[in-house]
Amino acid sequence: MNRKNILRNVTLAGLALLSFAQGRADDVVVVKAKKIITVSGKPIENGAIVCKGGKIVSVGDVASLSIPPGAIVKEAIVVTPGLIDVRTCVGLSGIINVDHDSDQLESSSPLQPELRATDAYNATEELVEYIRSFGVTTIHTGHAPGELMSGQTIVAKTIGNSVEESLLVDGRAVCATLAEASKKSGKQSPGTRGKQMAMLRTLMLEAVEYRKKTSKATDNTKTTDSKEAVSKDTGDLPPRNLRLETLVEVLDGKKALLITADRAQDIASALRFAAEFGISIWLDSAAEAHTMIPQIQASKVTVLLHPSMARASGEKANLSFETASLLRKSGIPFAIQGGFEPYVPKARVVLFEAAVAAAHGLSREDAIESITLSPAKILGIADRVGSIEVGKDADLALYDGDPFEYTTHCVGVIVNGKVYNGESSK
Repeated sequence: MNRKNILRNVTLAGLALLSFAQGRADDVVVVKAKKIITVSGKPIENGAIVCKGGKIVSVGDVASLSIPPGAIVKEAIVVTPGLIDVRTCVGLSGIINVDHDSDQLESSSPLQPELRATDAYNATEELVEYIRSFGVTTIHTGHAPGELMSGQTIVAKTIGNSVEESLLVDGRAVCATLAEASKKSGKQSPGTRGKQMAMLRTLMLEAVEYRKKTSKATDNTKTTDSKEAVSKDTGDLPPRNLRLETLVEVLDGKKALLITADRAQDIASALRFAAEFGISIWLDSAAEAHTMIPQIQASKVTVLLHPSMARASGEKANLSFETASLLRKSGIPFAIQGGFEPYVPKARVVLFEAAVAAAHGLSREDAIESITLSPAKILGIADRVGSIEVGKDADLALYDGDPFEYTTHCVGVIVNGKVYNGESSK
């Protein structure tokens, strides 16, 4: 970037800050709107939300709420909870196609569950700000599909200058891929679907044995007397193995196993694998889930559904715009994701993807819920985000019209009680 462009960008950034002043977390922020979509309850017409200390302290009719002196007041036509992207690679993947902002996939080995998203996440990546400008305040992000086991995920807010400032949940899930993308060419493994499953099964069995050994060693070294430990077997702990430790957490239910699978054949393999080891899995993308509703329903698994407008080619050739409505009617837990794209800007905006689902059988209310409260429940953070309720984080998206109308703009975003620019403020 030349000097002229750098100066231009600095100037524009300064003007943006002046036009939509960013508040502090301890400021009182009041949002007035013609309609507040709370998600957890009925919409509020001509309402207001009062935020203080990063939390929502009151919600109701604007006439019934008093505005504290000195409060920052923002106005919008419609306000929703901050949007949540249930599956993305934002922050590991950057906004342009260059090596230095592409940490989402390590291809030196097919099995790398020990890779941590916290070690690769860039909170200041421009792509984080980009999706926030459309109202996305929380992301479940991590390693991309493409290797048999590519690494772990985190849950983070779309703010902060470091992963520590952004982080909500570390190591939320382990990513696996049952697709053509994780098959190797030539004589490398895995070269076939049978080898994919054999490699996954072998590694998981190693984790089962590792857990037995560590559990036995721990039990054998417990003290039965305050003065000395009594044990017939020394039960020395096996050498630490980060890979197996990660999968023990999956076996123990501390982490979910996220399995990217689009074809019905691969979805069926994922369901069998989950049943075999008694683990919790999330089906990721699941383009042909609409052909397997009874099986998914019986397996009681969660679906992180592909973006509605994902390219219908290759393994996604048989996707359906109606899958979201079918999952909802069947009572299968699901949320709509932004996903990962190999081309600029490398992430889709969940608001638009949910709008397409709303045009194909999913109710508008359920569509909003699929990108707010539903992902919050799946990720285990519904006590903090996902709906507009007193006591929850002050995460809000402000719009100048119907959020599902293409010509509507996000005019502001509030995260943890702080005000940020929306897309139309730039």
